[in-house]
Amino acid sequence: MLAASGAVFAAGGTAAAAGGSNQPPLKIIPIPEQVPAREGYAPVPGGHLWYWDTGGRGTPIVFMHPGSGSGEIWPYQQPYFAKAGYRVIGFSMRGKYKSSAPDPDDPGTGAGDLHTLLQFLGIDRFHLVGVAYGGGVALDYALLHEERLLSLSISGSLTSVTNPEYVAMLRRLRPTGFNDMPSSFIELGPSYRALDPEGMHAWEEIHDRASTSDVGQPYATSPTWADVERLRVPTLLLWGDGDLYSPPSVQRVMASHFRNVETVVADECGHAPHWERSDIYNPVLRKFLRKHSR
Repeated sequence: MLAASGAVFAAGGTAAAAGGSNQPPLKIIPIPEQVPAREGYAPVPGGHLWYWDTGGRGTPIVFMHPGSGSGEIWPYQQPYFAKAGYRVIGFSMRGKYKSSAPDPDDPGTGAGDLHTLLQFLGIDRFHLVGVAYGGGVALDYALLHEERLLSLSISGSLTSVTNPEYVAMLRRLRPTGFNDMPSSFIELGPSYRALDPEGMHAWEEIHDRASTSDVGQPYATSPTWADVERLRVPTLLLWGDGDLYSPPSVQRVMASHFRNVETVVADECGHAPHWERSDIYNPVLRKFLRKHSR
């Protein structure tokens, strides 16, 4: 029988979630009904970003999607955090669903576009949450504009850290042919794929319509661990134990370079904890944000 259950977590250290032979199978979590949100387009140099915003006077949370997704990838988080009193914002980066494609000669950066979006929405300080590539952009933004952040949360991200030993470690994780495998196999954990075919199909539908351009955006920075070590923003690293891209060993290396960090490992979870294990991801993130909201 598949192991299941919630996470065990502790400030300042990594803890694996509990499981065992007496645990029931993972429960299937239906996509919840969304709360009303305003949609719009924010101008960026040479194009626009599609965004949604639940509004209100709550502390803002901005969600940065993975490279395989778009601003659509947060249906488990949008109503949960809006009902908890936050102003919840998601958007598609350039070249993704409903946003314009980057100019090949001047693609801009995700961090630069995020800053423009925040100015357009009139947001000063906020919580920043990123998964996978979105986590790398979130770290990028923190290195450029740390003063704007109430907190930083990253899941399963390789980031853009350039230290040679770290880059070599990441390469060892992705053998020849890795990127030729189906995205759902690479990104969703085996327990989720085994038990929730409808959820996997919904994820695949978002994935399949997410990318609208072959032109990507580079990171704005090329940091070393020394740059990361200068950050003081409260940081949460929330990983899946079955992440093929970025297993918990990567999380532990990363955590050792953040000054103010909490770590959580969600059991039976791949590269998409926000989607696969919202029963862990949402409560853990909410508890972390509550500690650092204004």
